[in-house]
Amino acid sequence: MGKINFWLHNARHISLPQSLLPAFTAVAVGAASGHFSWSAAVLSVIGIAAAHLGMNLADDWFDYKVHSGEIRQKHASEGIRARMVKYPYLTSGEATTGQLLAVTFLLLGIAACCGIAVAVMEGWGVMWFALAGFLLGMSYSGGPLRLGFRGLGELVIFLMFGPMLMTGTYFAVCGGISPEIIWISCAVGLLVANIVYSHSIMDAEHDLKAGKYTMAHLMGSRRGQLGLSGFINFAPYLLIAAGVCLKQLHPAYLAVFLTLPLSIWLVGSLRDFVYEKPVEIVIKPWMGPIGNFDGYRKAGIDWFMLRWLAARNIVTFFCLIIIVASIILSVL
Repeated sequence: MGKINFWLHNARHISLPQSLLPAFTAVAVGAASGHFSWSAAVLSVIGIAAAHLGMNLADDWFDYKVHSGEIRQKHASEGIRARMVKYPYLTSGEATTGQLLAVTFLLLGIAACCGIAVAVMEGWGVMWFALAGFLLGMSYSGGPLRLGFRGLGELVIFLMFGPMLMTGTYFAVCGGISPEIIWISCAVGLLVANIVYSHSIMDAEHDLKAGKYTMAHLMGSRRGQLGLSGFINFAPYLLIAAGVCLKQLHPAYLAVFLTLPLSIWLVGSLRDFVYEKPVEIVIKPWMGPIGNFDGYRKAGIDWFMLRWLAARNIVTFFCLIIIVASIILSVL
């Protein structure tokens, strides 16, 4: 158990909600449709979790082999992203790159086995989603594309955790794709990408020092950065509203607008940050779970964590509302 916990921690299992929430949402939407397979749903979720953890470790391997830890260690005291050393288990000698690769292949192997099992039950078309997700995920940090270092990381995350993951899961459990899952997957994918993009805005200066070129840099000016933030935060609501207006989504999904105030707050808060406007960092009950905020304040990162956790909570609430609405629709 000790080794399992060691590698789960290093694979950043804390990030699993970014993949599991969209997966659970796709399963719930699929359950409200006609044909549905619970066995395929369970295998799909397990496979997605294993693939996510495996991709996280693969990202560590690519990052470590390319930079040999030098740039990250050089700037270990600068910026939030740089403080969060990704692979202390490698730099400390607790694990070798060979062990890292072995665990990575094991996790990706589990994901592949789950995919094959689903394909046998529901059709081999699902493997196209899995293969596309694998190639895109490897291209995030791996050569020759290294999209995450060329300002396209948020686009990769949008595609992987939105349209690819959710339509793939829906296809696995329902044997096809519906307009409903396309609208919802694009909305959720944008909000997952928003977590990373909000992070990139706040860490733009130090990311450049660490050799990482993000979407925030691609936007150039402050106005460009905030314009994209507004689009990423508000487009998901417009997508759901458009789907309802076109009669491709049930009006019950409009309940996601309950999370709109938090999105409005986040965009405004990021504007304050970009224009260096001094504001008091205060948490509100409607922001959702914030964790050990006193600890964040003592560490001097409360300004960052409140905004980052707000972006995370928007995705959480958005998905939970869709899941609840889907469950209600499935029993009516």
